Order: sequence, then C-alpha cells, then structure tokens
Amino acid sequence: MTREFSAIIEKDEDGWFIATVPELEGCHTQAKSMDKLLVRVREAIELCLEVCKRYSIE
Repeated sequence: MTREFSAIIEKDEDGWFIATVPELEGCHTQAKSMDKLLVRVREAIELCLEVCKRYSIE
C-alpha cells in the first residue's frame, strides 16, 4: 500500500532547506540543497512510519 504525505518546505536565513511533515509528529529534516532535502524527507518519513509501527502509534 502506498501512502502519500505532504511536506512543508521552508528556507532559513542561513540558506538551509527545512522540511516538516505535519501528519507525522516530529518528522522533519534539513539539507543545503533541495535535491538532498527530498531524499532526506523520504528517509525521515520511512523512519517515522517504522517507529509508529514498532510502538503501535497511529
């Protein structure tokens, strides 16, 4: 089953891109480039889902 999540992406004053996934509490990451951020946000989502599954968190 494929799930889709939205990410809020912002750029801070130091030039870092920051992504937050509102549907997954505590799911966020950052990177210097948008390409790297997209890879990292996918990894962050996978990790958050793994933790939710392991600890039966919905």
